[in-house]
Amino acid sequence: MSESKVDIPADEIDLLELMKVLWDKKRIIATFTVIAAFISIIYAITLPNFFQAEALVAPAEDGKGGGMSGIAGQFGGLASLAGVALPDDGINKASLGLEVLKSRKFIREFVERHKIAPQLLAVQRWDAGTRKLELNSSLYDVKTKTWVNESYTPSNEQIYSAFMYALVIEEDTATDFIRIGFKHESPDIAAEWTGLVIKDLNNAIREQEIKEAESSIAYLRQQIDQTPLTELRKLFFNLIQSQTETMMLANVREEYVFKTIDPATVPESKSEPSRAIISLMGAFLGLFFAISYFVIDYFYSYRKSD
Repeated sequence: MSESKVDIPADEIDLLELMKVLWDKKRIIATFTVIAAFISIIYAITLPNFFQAEALVAPAEDGKGGGMSGIAGQFGGLASLAGVALPDDGINKASLGLEVLKSRKFIREFVERHKIAPQLLAVQRWDAGTRKLELNSSLYDVKTKTWVNESYTPSNEQIYSAFMYALVIEEDTATDFIRIGFKHESPDIAAEWTGLVIKDLNNAIREQEIKEAESSIAYLRQQIDQTPLTELRKLFFNLIQSQTETMMLANVREEYVFKTIDPATVPESKSEPSRAIISLMGAFLGLFFAISYFVIDYFYSYRKSD
């Protein structure tokens, strides 16, 4: 009479043995986890606090497709036959404003105008007691207001990267509201820069549209003098009227692109870093690598024995 044998899958035996190995190494795993958590806590403590200030803004334009669109629809065919290209006012000014805000040209001019490169790239610490920002003296000389060494002088690309890291833009596509702000070691600077950047952005696009309107009016006046056709002269006069209205609106409306709904205030609590999350992530990674090490070691030994 033959004896029946029950075969136990090898992978189940391996899993049980693996669990036993990990249990036997639990002290080492726990020690490694604690060390990783301790290192992550020390690292988190050394990180500076960042404060985020933001303003709630809304598009200031009255609507899409103003007078220029109406003129284009009425006289577009005639203008095309005459070889005149009508300007298009279908561009959303809010979208244009956000792209200008993120452009290298605007950022470079903003940093140079307000002389904020040291506050972007040479921060030492923020003193909450005196509410003063201390700059790194090895990088920037506050007395002479110059960089200590030419090798430390930041490039335009470094300034752009630092600015974009500090800049905060949050768009709500459902309501068209936009939050624009800055995060910085100094809460006062974060709030100040937020107000300045919205003001400068409105001014930059306002001045650009005034210049374009002035150039368009000058060109249209030349076309009027050169055109004997009554319909075309009527078209040009309508275009001049539309461009004049654009200039008037740009001159009287300071908040030309973005209207501030809720201005930025000085934040009282930090926005980052989250030291608790950093510490927990460090502990988790320590646990993960410790277990991974013993798992790899187990399978390597298991294959070697086979």
